[in-house]
Amino acid sequence: MPNKTIYVSDEDMPLYQRAQELAGSNLSAAITAALRRYVEIEEGRLAGYDEIVLHVGMDKAGRKVRFSGVLLGQWERSNTHGKETFRVFRSRKGKYVAHSERNEEWVPGPDAPKGWRSYFSASWDKRPAEATLTVADTLGELRDKIPAELYEMVIALAGQPEVEDLDI
Repeated sequence: MPNKTIYVSDEDMPLYQRAQELAGSNLSAAITAALRRYVEIEEGRLAGYDEIVLHVGMDKAGRKVRFSGVLLGQWERSNTHGKETFRVFRSRKGKYVAHSERNEEWVPGPDAPKGWRSYFSASWDKRPAEATLTVADTLGELRDKIPAELYEMVIALAGQPEVEDLDI
């Protein structure tokens, strides 16, 4: 196995020591993992992709997910109770990612009167904010999971090249 020498400044030494602690005394493994991640992000960026970080789950109890992708379209709709946002991305590996977010909303309870009288009802239900993520191999798989207007927009954009080099 070839040896490589890395020169570390005195001010960066605590960083390397901490990396070695986290890697179980195997600094080489820590450096390799960091370089692998760096190369992946930079190659994606050079190819026109961004690092996408999204929240998934209920309110603050969810988790964050990360991938390299490009936004193909976004659609928002709102009503008197709240707002929903839908986004569709194309991942670097060619998959399609649909992300939807619904903010916290208060809705009339099941025993509330219908129509305008429901606003004066004593029974209201609180629905927490929620975000979902769907990964699909084709856009057709997302047709029923996103609004029709967004689907049509994404279909038109998906056929365009990922990066277009202009000879200007």
